[in-house]
Amino acid sequence: MSLSFDPTTLHTDLFIDGEWRKATGEATFAVENPATNEVIAHVADGGPEDAALAIQAAGRAQAEWGKSTPRERADILRRAFELVIANTDRLAAIMTAEMGKPLAEAKGEVAYGAEMLRWFSEEAVRIGGDSTTSVDGNTRILITKEPVGPSVLVTPWNFPLAMGARKIAPAVAAGCTMVFKPAELTPLTSLALVEIFKQAGLPDGVLNVVTTASAAPVVENWTSSGIARKISFTGSTGVGKILLRQAAENVMRSSMELGGNAPFIVLADADIEKAVDGAMKAKMRNMGEACTAANRFFVHRSVVQEFSEKFAKKMSELQVGNGTLEGTEVGPLIEQKGLDKVENLVADAVNKGARVLTGGSRPEGPGYFYTPTVLTDVPLNADLMSTEIFGPVAAITPFDSEDDVLRVANDTEWGLVGYVFTESTNKALRFSAELEVGMVGINTGLVSNPIAPFGGVKQSGLGREGGKIGIEEFLEYKYTAIAI
Repeated sequence: MSLSFDPTTLHTDLFIDGEWRKATGEATFAVENPATNEVIAHVADGGPEDAALAIQAAGRAQAEWGKSTPRERADILRRAFELVIANTDRLAAIMTAEMGKPLAEAKGEVAYGAEMLRWFSEEAVRIGGDSTTSVDGNTRILITKEPVGPSVLVTPWNFPLAMGARKIAPAVAAGCTMVFKPAELTPLTSLALVEIFKQAGLPDGVLNVVTTASAAPVVENWTSSGIARKISFTGSTGVGKILLRQAAENVMRSSMELGGNAPFIVLADADIEKAVDGAMKAKMRNMGEACTAANRFFVHRSVVQEFSEKFAKKMSELQVGNGTLEGTEVGPLIEQKGLDKVENLVADAVNKGARVLTGGSRPEGPGYFYTPTVLTDVPLNADLMSTEIFGPVAAITPFDSEDDVLRVANDTEWGLVGYVFTESTNKALRFSAELEVGMVGINTGLVSNPIAPFGGVKQSGLGREGGKIGIEEFLEYKYTAIAI
């Protein structure tokens, strides 16, 4: 495999109080390339002792960092943005090597993550407040915003740079120190981002990173420390519930971006070409390994054959392979467990009556690859209708009634995003209002945007990331009464 970075220059140690250091006992874990099954690097395997050092460093740094000026924080974020852009090729190559996504898509993620840094560099200087006079005229009411304090950041493996940037940037902008645990499967991109923040001038102790193959003892050390005042987590709903219970012990502020089961609804009047294009974006971004990925495709019976055939043709034309190779459009899944899950979900659907229009198999050779797959006539009792697929599989179910499809689309514990394709403004507004989700894409398969609030309802999470709201997650309101 050809790399556009030198593996010997990768940071693989913990980063605590401004210094790279070995884990206690110098323990390490291996990071694998999912396209080749080769080990790329061995990364420091931190434990509770390392976690304690990290949260203590964040606690010590909070008072001074909390008093830093908005312009200072903005300038650091702006420099980090420029450094990320300047290192696009290297960051993308690291990401492709450890996560598998094609280089072109990895570069797109670098650009998206960089925009998070630029956006919050601009929000840092716009933290406002309010003032008024009490109704009896005797008190001046002053409302200010202050940093929440030391924050626990836990990110997933599927977007290792973007998710790190989306959490670190608002915390920096608000004046919060951080302890950061990247995903075990993709720590190298996160460590490269941390190095960029160090180069950008972020003071020692503000951002502390503990990589680990055993997340629970590390994160529990932080949530039980009494030092951390906030946790921001992106990952599965199951783990999110565990962290919420831990956070409750110290009444920590919590932001949770959890699982999804996104419906993709094609109404009878939809522009089918536009719907197919949107389906490709909504389903195949990141090989389907995205919480925003379309999971359940509900297509009106009058257009289901046309949509299914055109969608299956597009999916069958995608080039699967190592993300470093020119022309690759679909890389591997992240690990064997994910590959087995996808294969089992497809087998279950077929056993219950679904038909395979394209794909439905593993290609030969190394790596965790699965061919882009379209299933049609998928029954509602198929496991993949109630399970986040996290792979390149589209499950199509026909519907007749708009009322029925809304009911079925909402019949899930999740509520992150929904997609609707229609040429009717009234129908678009109705579905946007009645879908029980935090985000809706109308005639588009892509909703993620740095200036928009990202997040869900029900068991898809709490709070929002990005947009003007994103920084509020790291700010507390203070009310001061001044006698007149």
